Amino acid sequence: MIHQYKSNGYNIVLDVNSGSVHVVDDVVYDLIPLIEPLAAEGVKEPAAIRKALEKDNLPYPREEIGEAVEEILELAASGSLFAPDIYEDYIFDFKKRRTVVKALCLHIAHDCNLACKYCFAEEGEYHGRRALMSLEVGKAALDFLVANSGNRVNLEVDFFGGEPLMNWQVVKELVAYGRSLEAPHNKKFRFTLTTNGVLLNDEVMEFADREMANIVLSIDGRREIHDKMRPFRGGQGSYDLIVPKFRKVAESRGQERYYVRGTFTRYNLDFSRDVLHLADLGFRQISVEPVVAGPEDDYAIREEDLPTLREEYDKLAAEMIKRKKEGKGFNFFHFMIDLEGGPCVAKRLSGCGSGTEYLAVTPWGDLYPCHQFVGNEDFLMGNVEEGVLRTDIRDEFKGCNVYAKEKCRKCFAKFYCSGGCAANAYNFHGNINEAYDVGCELERKRVECAIMLKAAEAEL
Repeated sequence: MIHQYKSNGYNIVLDVNSGSVHVVDDVVYDLIPLIEPLAAEGVKEPAAIRKALEKDNLPYPREEIGEAVEEILELAASGSLFAPDIYEDYIFDFKKRRTVVKALCLHIAHDCNLACKYCFAEEGEYHGRRALMSLEVGKAALDFLVANSGNRVNLEVDFFGGEPLMNWQVVKELVAYGRSLEAPHNKKFRFTLTTNGVLLNDEVMEFADREMANIVLSIDGRREIHDKMRPFRGGQGSYDLIVPKFRKVAESRGQERYYVRGTFTRYNLDFSRDVLHLADLGFRQISVEPVVAGPEDDYAIREEDLPTLREEYDKLAAEMIKRKKEGKGFNFFHFMIDLEGGPCVAKRLSGCGSGTEYLAVTPWGDLYPCHQFVGNEDFLMGNVEEGVLRTDIRDEFKGCNVYAKEKCRKCFAKFYCSGGCAANAYNFHGNINEAYDVGCELERKRVECAIMLKAAEAEL
């Protein structure tokens, strides 16, 4: 499978199955889609291909066409063009593997001190009651993780909410407990924290710098955008309170091991301005992602917004190249792509591992496939004391991959997005093996921009 596109002056060719990316001239770019069906029929001789191309009346000299044909056939012979799909058989073996749990999202607090308008957690309540996780439940969750992690050494725990700093003492005690489990069980915990910043202080920052491998700081961008969508419950904005704290966190961590994470909505379709605003504040690790909301929400992104959003991603990518040349570069999460090593095969095919390797834990110890399913009793899998009781749910998620989704099979971005978010698919289509169409369109654009940036970086 081949995907070709033009971006920022580059002719880019992606061989989907091998992952190879080629920046080519106009002749090669125009010949590849003509030669691909010939190659599929087994035609490999340059003379036969040149003869077949004569009917296309190409506007190039015969000598240039001949050279381009030779170049294309060399790439095909090396396996970096017209490569076969070798992964579909692998996924069946993968589904037979023993399930191990490697990561937990601990809902340390089903409560929040903000009232974000797009919050899928309903201001921290998750379709239920406000609650803080007790130390005992948290310990049982870590014990469950260790017991179900098999031979895996590195384990991940994200302190999530609501707002986890509303239960800070338990966070600290659980980190200490996790550290006490490492040596006896030959495990290594990687703790992360997601916070809105309201309760951030020096003591929290010092502890996080010491113990948290990553910290996610929630901010939507410009003051007027952030305060519109992320106010306190009384309606007042939170931007001025959190920005100085977030800048201090970023500097204390050497501009690494954190990212500021925002959400853009229909209220700021010009979201590239928010990304650049965050960069101008000094942040170097940035993620601003599209809201996922139903059509009844006035802030939801609609299909008619897609052309504007595609242009925004192009504008952002071009500005990032400019700033990189000026020595003011920054990372944008959705444009970060590894064209050489990349994720393992299983991750490329199945994604985040929700419902199998990754589970969410409520304050009272219930297990769900991920934080976005919490509160939906149809997806209640078990609890930290008894383990996974609904193995049918686990098996359904184990079978969720790019080959289980018809929309993914012919999509060039499938090995980068891994089929997209199961929760979004379920919320919009009632089936985790579907795909959220608006999200897919934006993902394809982000992949194109990310690859173009790699091409530009190669010239710097």
